[in-house]
Amino acid sequence: MVMKMGLFKKLLARFRKHDDDEFYDESWEDDDEIVGQIDYHNKEQRTDYVRNCLEKMADATKELENLNFEYDMVTSYLKDMEEIEALPPEESEQLKECAKRVSLLQDSKADYMGRPRRITDEQFQHMERVADEVQEGYEKLTEAENYQSLIKQDLNRLEGEKHAYLFRKNELIGMISDTKGMTLICVTALGLCIILLLLLQFFLEMDTRTGYLLTAAAAAIAITVIYVKHMDAKRELRRVETGINKLILLQNKVKIRYVNNTNLLDYLYLKYGVSSAKELHEMWQNYLVEKEEREKYRKAELELDYSQQELLQILKRYQIKDPAIWLHQTEAILDHKEMVEIRHNLIVRRQSLRRRMDYNKEIVAGSSQKDIKELVEQYPQYAKEIMATVDEYEKKYQK
Repeated sequence: MVMKMGLFKKLLARFRKHDDDEFYDESWEDDDEIVGQIDYHNKEQRTDYVRNCLEKMADATKELENLNFEYDMVTSYLKDMEEIEALPPEESEQLKECAKRVSLLQDSKADYMGRPRRITDEQFQHMERVADEVQEGYEKLTEAENYQSLIKQDLNRLEGEKHAYLFRKNELIGMISDTKGMTLICVTALGLCIILLLLLQFFLEMDTRTGYLLTAAAAAIAITVIYVKHMDAKRELRRVETGINKLILLQNKVKIRYVNNTNLLDYLYLKYGVSSAKELHEMWQNYLVEKEEREKYRKAELELDYSQQELLQILKRYQIKDPAIWLHQTEAILDHKEMVEIRHNLIVRRQSLRRRMDYNKEIVAGSSQKDIKELVEQYPQYAKEIMATVDEYEKKYQK
């Protein structure tokens, strides 16, 4: 005998329709397509068919267990809502006051968690470790940075003075070289004048005594002036070179101070995790504000925990089965419209669960059971074998 196997598909489509699933297709309701044909006289096909029915029944049973649990939970929520709304005015007011405190503290906690942080957790912990040294460290950093600025100014000033001395040294060296050249010129000129005067005296028999006197006087004056300039330049050159040496020694001393102060600054920057005294000051101020806010948050958390426990105790007093869920639904306790909306959603959920439960119980499990029963009735010669398959599957399923 041949049976149609499209029944399961049709029933699934009918259930999907009730559940408003996009997968549902209305054409399935009238689908009489034969998915496959079974030869019930064939042992292998017959056994596969029975096992398929048993697997559907097992799946439906497992799904029913889950659905029953969810259904009972939703029903419990609805009963809890009825209990809360049925409270006497005085007790209801007490419950609302407690729920309001919880709601405000939860909002405060959410605001704190959502606010931008002034400093990172790492910076906060670092400031916490060096809190006792920050004031002293800030003073040291400020002093070292100011001293660093003065040292740089001194180095710049010394460098400028050294350049001026070097420039003057080059001038004096040039001046000394010039005086040597002028001396040579004067000696050469004196020699030429004497030769000229000798020629005038012996060849032209002229009286050249006055010429000799004038030449000697001019030469003496010129050489004296050149010599004085030369000696003055040499004396000044010695002073300039001495000044340059002093500047270099002073520069070296200032550079040592600069290196030591730079090393101190690097150490303090590393110690406090900053790059300037200003940054340390700003971080410290942010730390103090953050510390105060964290302390407020900690106290608020303790207060929130206390208020939540108080709310739980109140709800337990009124035999609320799942009081913990109301810690996150305080708005429903405070606002009747919110309560109505939640109730509506729960009712819709329960209706959906009820449809799914009916489908699995009556259609999936029921039709599979009916198919096996009809198979036994229509083929009594295979009844013992079919029941043996059922027993075998039940033992396996129970394990």
